[in-house]
Amino acid sequence: MPSHHRSWLILKYAYLRIAELQTLLDLYGTVDDIAGLPRSRLLESGLSAEKCDAIVMPDEKAVGAALDWLAGDNHHLVAWGQDTYPEMLTQIPGPPLALFVNGSVDTLQLPAIAIIGSRNPTQGGLRNAHEFSKHLAGQGFVVVSGLAQGIDTAAHEGALEAGGKTIAFLGTGIDRVYPAANRRLAHAIAEDGALVSEYPLGAPPERWHFPERNRLISGLSLGTLVVEAARRSGSLITARLAAEQGREVFVLPGSIHNALARGCHELIRQGAKLVETAADILSELRPLAGHMQETTAESATKALVAPETDDDYSELRRLLSHDPTSIDDLEKKSGLTIDQLSSMLLILELHGEVESLSGGRYALTG
Repeated sequence: MPSHHRSWLILKYAYLRIAELQTLLDLYGTVDDIAGLPRSRLLESGLSAEKCDAIVMPDEKAVGAALDWLAGDNHHLVAWGQDTYPEMLTQIPGPPLALFVNGSVDTLQLPAIAIIGSRNPTQGGLRNAHEFSKHLAGQGFVVVSGLAQGIDTAAHEGALEAGGKTIAFLGTGIDRVYPAANRRLAHAIAEDGALVSEYPLGAPPERWHFPERNRLISGLSLGTLVVEAARRSGSLITARLAAEQGREVFVLPGSIHNALARGCHELIRQGAKLVETAADILSELRPLAGHMQETTAESATKALVAPETDDDYSELRRLLSHDPTSIDDLEKKSGLTIDQLSSMLLILELHGEVESLSGGRYALTG
């Protein structure tokens, strides 16, 4: 195991952002040097007192547990700047400092398509997700999703049935499977693809984790296919993130009488591409797969509503301050649900207005 794993873990568990890491690297050289700095030197770099304390006095139990896990077969820590770090994730706002990977790290470099949708889909939705995934995986695309029940599960299973590769981004620590019913599926994914998490080992399925991890599902993928989604759903947030990241957004239409088609139809009205067959997706993605590194966020779909134009975002900014505020307090003060707040805070974080801290707390930046 590389000796610098411990240093990367210390910085990761201090919730360091890439920009903060780069400043420290410019000043002090290497991650090992940074992890060994006294508090005074860290403060001089402009790092917050909370993050300085987390580096100088790391959670040795958490770091030790991660090092023990990394000693296992096909267990990896993929850190920023390494050759194994996915090129696609270097292009998105708010890339993770490091990722835990159970499986093949090479899979993270292959052309990918995200398939997402409702946790409670219709039988037709499940069938569509499975068949689209099976076809796309058979054509050489890695299928990316989130291991949730419903559409996610069907997408992973379709890829595996085709003998293809699939990646699951987790909203928990890499050593946990959520939902527990997908434990067997998770093991199969690790054998023929990868399980990936940015969260510390043992991290439970906190509600705000899932909108956060969705930026990685869309960010790793050349395009995102939405299969059944209600109007106010995590799938629409993922589609929005995909567009802001410069990725293609594809949508399967549905019946006007199906509530789970309304979110899909809303995306189509906003500029997403209506598809009826897997060939519709392949015709768009095959040219992109040949030059993945040229994908940039400048091509983002601008039709999706910007946060500064939304009254809910204005109210949320008013409730936030430079002092850390918990998401539970924001829920009480705003009248919004945790799911709504998590999605909105993620958007503000990616726009550089908000900083995510440990324990589900947030603070204004600048």
